[in-house]
Amino acid sequence: MPKIKMARKSTAVDMTAMCDVVFLLLNFFIMTTSFKPDEPVAIVTPCSINTKLLPDSDVILVSIDKAGRVFFEIDGQPKRKQLIEDINTQFKLGLSEKEINAYILGASVGTDLHHLKEYLGLKTSDRRKYAGETGIPVDTANNELAVWIEYAQSAQGAGLKALKYCVKADNATPYPKVKRVMETFKEKNIQHLNLVTSLEAAPEGTAAAED
Repeated sequence: MPKIKMARKSTAVDMTAMCDVVFLLLNFFIMTTSFKPDEPVAIVTPCSINTKLLPDSDVILVSIDKAGRVFFEIDGQPKRKQLIEDINTQFKLGLSEKEINAYILGASVGTDLHHLKEYLGLKTSDRRKYAGETGIPVDTANNELAVWIEYAQSAQGAGLKALKYCVKADNATPYPKVKRVMETFKEKNIQHLNLVTSLEAAPEGTAAAED
């Protein structure tokens, strides 16, 4: 007796619900992602064979361009908010809410406290042309970098993860300026620093190349 062949039916999967979920997730990530602002200056770092990764959170970054200008940056908007509000109160800078938000949402700061209000009042694209962007003073008579570090430590708060400190200097930065920045950290009893470098291959024949 011949077998009865069952009629084949096409299996159609309704992807409408899946597409809706994908687009909802995409919209969520677009709206919640905050992009890092552009760095105020281009810095060409020296090369190193060190493969240790830099910390990605709770970081203070001090950048020094080839002209010797010093820039200060700390990650985390809540910390940045606390930091700028404390400095504004202590030094009576008279920053407006718009200028405070400009710092919270911005990147590095590269001017002295006297010009900070005017500096934050500018558009990000105009700060590079600002004559007052001469870098944060690190002189022994007026070491404002030490002020930023001290208030950043206070903004971090007790009981939280310890801050990590990174120094990013241009390959052409005058050594005395780098030395003065390093001395500032030493004066604040900060002994462990991360130096930002570009990775290069280890020289052939060395122990590092054999690892």
